[in-house]
This record gives sequence, structure tokens and C-alpha cells, in this order.
Amino acid sequence: MSATLIPNLTDRFGRRIEYLRLSVTDRCDLRCSYCMPEGFKDFEEPAHWLTFDEIERLLGAFARLGLKRVRITGGEPLLRRDLPALAARIASLPGIEDLSLSTNATQMDKHATALKAAGVTRLNVSLDSLHAERIEAVTGRDVLHKIMAGLTSAQQAGFAPIKINMVAMRGVNDDEIDAMVAFCMERNFVLRLIEAMPMGDTGRNTQYLDLQPVKARIQARFGLVDTAFQGGGPARYLGSPDGQFSVGFITPISQHFCGTCNRVRLSVDGTLYLCLGQEEKFEFRPLLRGGATDVDLENAICAALELKPERHEFREQPNKIVRFMSATGG
Repeated sequence: MSATLIPNLTDRFGRRIEYLRLSVTDRCDLRCSYCMPEGFKDFEEPAHWLTFDEIERLLGAFARLGLKRVRITGGEPLLRRDLPALAARIASLPGIEDLSLSTNATQMDKHATALKAAGVTRLNVSLDSLHAERIEAVTGRDVLHKIMAGLTSAQQAGFAPIKINMVAMRGVNDDEIDAMVAFCMERNFVLRLIEAMPMGDTGRNTQYLDLQPVKARIQARFGLVDTAFQGGGPARYLGSPDGQFSVGFITPISQHFCGTCNRVRLSVDGTLYLCLGQEEKFEFRPLLRGGATDVDLENAICAALELKPERHEFREQPNKIVRFMSATGG
């Protein structure tokens, strides 16, 4: 297959793929109940991690084919040594217009300034509660104070917007959603409420909460309206009439967004996952370490996109995906 046949990374369903989520590690300093089980040790061998050179080369091939946006994820990406140096290399690739980072922010106070200087423009920060004891129950660690310090450092470094990702869980934190809305309004954060996905035993054991009724309630209580605010991902947004606040709803279960999916995920070992809720994948590490030319990589990327399924089957087959979210990348 010639790379020139798909100049805009279009898959077989006509979706333009311009967004890649890059996992730089499957390690994390937390053990969130919906992501990675306590005591988990089946991490990828460091020798299998893509090097910075390999990442830059592969993302360069993606960019030549039309990739525009990269989000650095994990695990917890700030555990990868010298991450700002990698960020700078990605930000300088021709064609990459947007570089963002997903993090739990426990390490952010040490890295915010360097990341901003490297070219990271936006942050997504996981924060499922405003109560220290609940954060400890969800993450397995007493870290709320570290997260708050990280958020302060990020704002001081000039990051904007900062998005707060809250996984809404029935009986766990659903009674805090209104308080989180008020908190984000006060601190000038964008809030994103996320339905738990049945990935691995951890995801399936999470108390799923349908966000459709939540959306209606929040809209009425806070006087929110439909907004033109757009992220690069799947969230559907409401906003305040003055345009100063936005809240997004990521609803893979109650209202899936597969028809407009514009993203793929590259794991730390170079495996490209074409869908969170399916098994299709393509391994790039053997090509990168086996003498593949740049044209070979571009052709392989186009071939990999042919594997992207039309949609996930989280409702129909909730037990299908056994890999944890941390292994796939956020």
C-alpha cells in the first residue's frame, strides 16, 4: 500500500485520524481503582520501551501523513525520566500543531515550568474528589495535597486551559459532582465528567454512573447552555452564559462517540491500539528496530489504520477487554 493513497490518515469508515495519544510509561505512582489494581506488577520491560529517538521517528512519520495533535499519557507520564526533553522533540516536529499532557499532577510542581518551556500547551489532570480520604480510597495514596500543589504550579507556569478529569462513580463520588463544578468555576478550570469503562477487572468493578441525568441536572442548577467550546477529544460541552466556564461529558457507554473517533493510542512498547474497546493492534517496535525505512513506517501506519474497527462493544461485550487502561495509555 502506498502512503500517498491516504494523505490524511483516513480510516476505512471515512474518519480522519489526526490525534495520537502517546503512552511513555505504563508505571504509575497511584493505584486508581478503575485503572490499575493494587499489587499489580506485570509492567512492560524497560528494554521494550520505545526510546526517545524511536518515538520521534515514528511520530514524524505520522505527522507527514497528517497527524496534528499528540497527547502524552501513561501510566503517569511524569515518571518517565527527562520527559520535558521528549516533549520538546515532539513539539518541534513539522505538522504537529498541538501537544498536551494527561497527568495525576502529583509530580507537576517539579516539572510545570520545564514542560511549558518544552512546548506542552494544555494539561488534563485526574481529580476524582475534593476530599483527601476519598482520594486515598480511590487512588490508594494520600495525595490530594500533592495534586492541589501541582495544579497551582501548573497555573503559575501559564498552562491554560487546564482540564480536570473526574471519573463519576455511583456511590463513590457522585454526591460531589456539584461541588466539583463549583470548584472548577472558581479556579478557572474546565471540568470533564467521564463514565467508567469496563476495561480489565478494575474497570468492570467500578460503579458505573450514567451521565445523561447528571448532565440535565447540572445544566438546570448552574444555568449552563450549549457551547461552542471544542476539545480535540470526544467530550460534549455545556458552558456558562458568560463563556467563562465549560463542563464536558465523556459518555462512551450511555452515548458513544465512535462515529467521530479521530484518535489512536500508542503504548510504551510501540503497540498501536486502534480502539479502547477492541483488540485490534499493530506493533511498530519490530519495524523500528529491524531496519525499516521511513517509507516502510508510513506504509505500515496506513496499513494499521485499516484495522481500526467501526465502534467499541462495551455494552454488548463488557467482559471482552482484559488489558488494563494503564497498559493501553490514557
